[in-house]
Amino acid sequence: MNKDDPAESGIERLMVGEGAAERAIAMRIDRPGSENRLPHVVWLGGYRSDMTGTKAAELARRAVELGTGCIRFDYSGHGASGGQFVEGTISRWLEEALAVMDHARSTLGTQRMLLVGSSMGGWIALRAIEELRKRGEGGRVGAMVLIAPAPDFTSELVEPNLTDAERNSLAERGFFEEPTPYGPDANIYTRALIEDGRANRVLEGLIDTGCPVHILQGMNDPDVPFTHAVRLMEHLAGDDAVLTLIRDGDHRLSRPQDIAKMLETVSSLATAVS
Repeated sequence: MNKDDPAESGIERLMVGEGAAERAIAMRIDRPGSENRLPHVVWLGGYRSDMTGTKAAELARRAVELGTGCIRFDYSGHGASGGQFVEGTISRWLEEALAVMDHARSTLGTQRMLLVGSSMGGWIALRAIEELRKRGEGGRVGAMVLIAPAPDFTSELVEPNLTDAERNSLAERGFFEEPTPYGPDANIYTRALIEDGRANRVLEGLIDTGCPVHILQGMNDPDVPFTHAVRLMEHLAGDDAVLTLIRDGDHRLSRPQDIAKMLETVSSLATAVS
């Protein structure tokens, strides 16, 4: 790490995986105040996004204002982390998210977390609480805020809309590319990602998070229809779940008014579960 590089300033790295699968995960950790009683905030970004985005940065600033800790990180193949993007799967990125959460507990004394998952990060958050509950550690998550969540997006939103050309590309090349309005590079979807996505489905029964869940969803979202969030709510029937639909909101929900709603929701939940 070059500490003279502004982009690297404040980055900590965590090694995840073994042997050829080992990769360095880049994190930014804001330590809590000495008297903090609020849950620490953990940011789980979306597909091909990184921890320097507007929502992540504003969330970290709000955590500092509240006096609590905030952990941001990049999945492998994203942002400042190591690893190849085309090797990424939900299971791989979930492993990294859990490793970061465990690292936060061992280094910061984090006892409770407030998970904030954006798009694919919402799927990762739901799988993370599932894995933590299997360990008997579900109580570590005090609340969740899901922003335009995309659980099961590979099987629910990608596979049903594949063209013949994309199916052929998956079969022959192991991936296909799709143009995206969010950057100059096309999105890449691999056969491994899609097959692994099926093994990580959450929309198949009751999702028992054991904590309050608040979903923020734009009704003008071209990538994850708001009906997907409504369906997720049906699977969260046993929880203290709230869905806020933003009539003119898009997928990113990064306008000032959207950011304000996110920060208001996080602040309110953090205080309520402290």
